[in-house]
Amino acid sequence: MSQRATSSPVYQHASVLLDGAIELLIGDPRACYLDGTFGRGGHSRAILERLSADGRLLAIDRDPEALTAAREIDDPRFSIHADTFSRLAQVAREQGVHGQLAGILLDVGVSSPQLDDPERGFSFLRDGPLDMRMDPSCGESAASWLARSSESEIARVFKAYGEERFARRLARAVVERRRAAPIARTVELAELLKAAHPAWEKGKHPATRAFQALRIHLNGELDELDAALDAALDALAPGGHLVVISFHSLEDRRVKRFIRDQARGDTHLPRGMPIRDDQLKRRLEPLGKARRPGSLEIEENPRARSAVMRAARKIA
Repeated sequence: MSQRATSSPVYQHASVLLDGAIELLIGDPRACYLDGTFGRGGHSRAILERLSADGRLLAIDRDPEALTAAREIDDPRFSIHADTFSRLAQVAREQGVHGQLAGILLDVGVSSPQLDDPERGFSFLRDGPLDMRMDPSCGESAASWLARSSESEIARVFKAYGEERFARRLARAVVERRRAAPIARTVELAELLKAAHPAWEKGKHPATRAFQALRIHLNGELDELDAALDAALDALAPGGHLVVISFHSLEDRRVKRFIRDQARGDTHLPRGMPIRDDQLKRRLEPLGKARRPGSLEIEENPRARSAVMRAARKIA
């Protein structure tokens, strides 16, 4: 839980798959670990509880409110770094631990406080400025992007990042509406998409996929994830663990493919040639199958229902 100010609402955040993630992540309590997505610190605090006095934890986040929450942790073993998790290698180098990390945790996606705060503009259920930036101090807001982008570009984003079947129809509705006035509010956009959507999915708001697509596109989330996975390989020590929690299929497919490819090694060697294991250049070993939240966790935190956790150990 974090509190922005005494007069402001308190936005709660329940860390998903908390116990399982810490179990997979920590082998040596005296070693150094990295939490690439601090959020509101649920995972980081749990890691610190498991570390010995000699252990160390680096945390990264680009959200100013997450950074404020992180500075409340008064622990000499802990340090917070204002950056994107795609730059985790640079953070590790600056701290003198690149190639020495015993574990890296990535909890990918948007946090509950970001969704619950209408001023951030992530949620179609709460009226607020149409922003959606993880770091509001840089980049382009959703309102600005929708105001300037072509119908074909909006449709492409809805389709590619939201897997929205009716991307063209929704994009056309956005362009037609903005001719009268810019779309500046979350609920305004949500109602527009709701009216334009011809086939609602049971139990899902018709604006869900389009809002997801805008958020992913504006924050470069899939490129960030790809870069972070690559960076993690070199930042980990041999035997170090990589643990990734994702919340929709676009993210999970990338994580699954990355671990699979790194576990197979070099598949371009001549067929039939006798090859030693070390020549395959395998870099990861999967740690069991994907894990998902149990029914009790989903009951307590419905936003956990789509979470998938995958883990792997660095071989070399």
